[in-house]
Amino acid sequence: MSIDQARSARGLGTGPRLGSRASREAILLAARARFAKDGFSGSTIRGIAGDAGVDASLVMQYFGSKNELFAAVIASGPNTMSRIAEAFDGPQGALGERVTRAFLEVWDGDPEESEPLQALLRASIGSEQATIQLRDLIQGRVLVDLGPRLQHDADMKTRIEIASSMLVGVVVGRRLVGLDALVGQDRDSLVGYIAPAIQAILTAESHSA
Repeated sequence: MSIDQARSARGLGTGPRLGSRASREAILLAARARFAKDGFSGSTIRGIAGDAGVDASLVMQYFGSKNELFAAVIASGPNTMSRIAEAFDGPQGALGERVTRAFLEVWDGDPEESEPLQALLRASIGSEQATIQLRDLIQGRVLVDLGPRLQHDADMKTRIEIASSMLVGVVVGRRLVGLDALVGQDRDSLVGYIAPAIQAILTAESHSA
């Protein structure tokens, strides 16, 4: 969802009104696009309010602070992380490819899914709260979904976190830093390069005592 699309959200009916659900949704859409584009530090309540077509005071009435607005943006995104956990189901020989593809589809795909996550990545560079949220996202949502599997492989948690760190680094290089080698590849090509390394990590022999 782009900033222009967020602005257009207020075109429904008579536009956002004080206390209306439409105005809150318009603010969330504008904030999601702005955080993804400018990061947490570069985004302002006034700018987000302007993108949403509402007064800054209304943003504060709904969310109280930029920190709380950011948290609401992350919470409002679809629970796409469950798709990464689902990628662990299937033949072991293609595990790395499935996990890599699912990760890139979530973090680098449909803007409705990827923009909140990209906003979180940008914000984590300069926000302790965002860093905690990013860690919780990786360590919490994915690992909780994989709980039963982890009971049978004590070393899997470590391997999942290492693989996740590598994949987050790919997204940072592709979307935030703009490395030519990553930007110039389509998703299938990236999967072809990265999946063998993820396969090796996820299926490595356990190092647990």
